[in-house]
Amino acid sequence: MTGYKLKASFIVWLLATAHAQAWDHVSPLDEGEAWRPVYELVDAELQAALEARINANNEWRSLANRKRLAIAVIDLNGGTPRFARINGNQMMYSASLPKIAILLAAYKAIEEGSLVETSEVRRDLGAMIRKSDNRAATRLIDLVGLDQIEAVLTDPRYELYDESRGGGLWVGKRYAKQGRRRGDPMHGISHGATATQVARFYYMLAKGRLISPERSEQMLADLVDPALNHKFVSAIKQVEPRARLYRKSGTWRNYHSDSILVRGPVWRNYVLVAMTESENGSKVISDLVHAVESVLNTPQATAEVD
Repeated sequence: MTGYKLKASFIVWLLATAHAQAWDHVSPLDEGEAWRPVYELVDAELQAALEARINANNEWRSLANRKRLAIAVIDLNGGTPRFARINGNQMMYSASLPKIAILLAAYKAIEEGSLVETSEVRRDLGAMIRKSDNRAATRLIDLVGLDQIEAVLTDPRYELYDESRGGGLWVGKRYAKQGRRRGDPMHGISHGATATQVARFYYMLAKGRLISPERSEQMLADLVDPALNHKFVSAIKQVEPRARLYRKSGTWRNYHSDSILVRGPVWRNYVLVAMTESENGSKVISDLVHAVESVLNTPQATAEVD
């Protein structure tokens, strides 16, 4: 019996290792099932499980009830994607997280020929995302323009800022002391987001639907291997250091936010977004990783990938 267990364990390890090696060499784009909008992917079972997990924690439940915690999850692990959210349409100040909107607008300008993709621009795109460099972000804002960033976010093809759904991604000020400030139309927030629209950004990116598959893959290349090892990144690296992470976070005073696309061995293939206003916000967001993974990591999920 012991020999049988050892043999079975070895086979499981071998399959997981083979899967990890194969996963490590594939394109980051998800070219699986045909495209469906996020709003059509709300999954009752995942929604109930997420709500139960959040409500089981007194601090998280209190923050969520006071609209000071917003979460969005998209499970991309095989078959039809599954979407769940808590306060998904709640617009919140999110500091540097909306730099992903600058990333998209810059690549749109490059695609249309109004911005030249120089080595300096490439360096600023990488520094803005991986290191959250405010000077790089401000230079890119100046090159692209706040009006063009707004136009991209409200473009009907993307609708990443949608007044009918509470708002969304918004960049209304340079990441500098100088410069005009233009708050979003609904809430007057200068750098804001909703969890749902940030999750949609990553979902469309993973499906190659932001500008084009080629430009989507370039943006994923800018988002991968974040230099800041905190919040989601530190938590995921503790449980699965082999996972590939595409990420942008934000922090200012009591406002903490994080967003990530996780591609890892076996069952990990998901989008997670969290934003909170809390003195304990950084720990809240870090701890949410384990809660969400406990909801996603089911025997069924593991079996589908194996």
